[in-house]
Amino acid sequence: MTTSTSRTPARVMLNKVPEVTVYFWIIKILCTTVGESFADYINETLGFGLTNTTILFGVAFAVTLAFQFRLDRYVPAVYWLTVVLVSVFGTLVTDTLTDGHDVPLWFSTLLFSVLLAIVFSIWYARERTLSIHTIVTTPREAWYWTAVLVTFALGTAVGDWTIELTGWGPGQSVLLPLALILTILVTWKLGWTGPVFSFWIAYILTRPLGANIGDFLASPKSEGGLGLGTLVTSVLFLGAILATVIFLTITGRDRTEAVRPTEGAAALDHPDTDQAQEPR
Repeated sequence: MTTSTSRTPARVMLNKVPEVTVYFWIIKILCTTVGESFADYINETLGFGLTNTTILFGVAFAVTLAFQFRLDRYVPAVYWLTVVLVSVFGTLVTDTLTDGHDVPLWFSTLLFSVLLAIVFSIWYARERTLSIHTIVTTPREAWYWTAVLVTFALGTAVGDWTIELTGWGPGQSVLLPLALILTILVTWKLGWTGPVFSFWIAYILTRPLGANIGDFLASPKSEGGLGLGTLVTSVLFLGAILATVIFLTITGRDRTEAVRPTEGAAALDHPDTDQAQEPR
């Protein structure tokens, strides 16, 4: 009697991440603003406490992520709800280190930079690509969301550290990440940086950009802000996210092209052939 063994093939799905269009970046920035303002509202205004707020949104993120993993394709409502929650949770992770455990922002920046480099290194070593156009298996999706979580924590640390070093007000603090994002866009357009590298750098930088926009809108006028408060800012941006997600659900403007299972399997066997262009 002989026994043969074979490797169980990976579950191949349609791409679980939306196409990188202008809508992608609009919602991403809106989500990062909500991540800053809503976390502050629950933690400070309602007095829920930093630890309790972190646990609350950590559980909410985990539950929503479980629903996201059960899907076999990109569904705008579930995907972007997951991004909103990971933006809040990622912000709170850094805030907990800084405010709850007195960890210096420079150390948090270094820590999350190293952690992100490790995530990307292992992800690439196992999958041979970091392109978000190839999130068609559960392992790749797991690496993707791990990287996303770390980028939010890193972006929070970088943004807060920059403000700490410069002493800039809410309005001025928007300009630096905006300028850096525009620089990345120019270098990508000129072909000086690759699409995957450009995408992930811009993804990190949108975190301090969105957070600083939120601070500018919510901060009192005496501190250089518009004085809208964290609740009004959160409601406005959540409404904008909802409207954009409904639009994308109806129009399908951000859906990637459907890939038949056989094509997806072939792509897994030859990951280096992927030539997707991330930023658009």
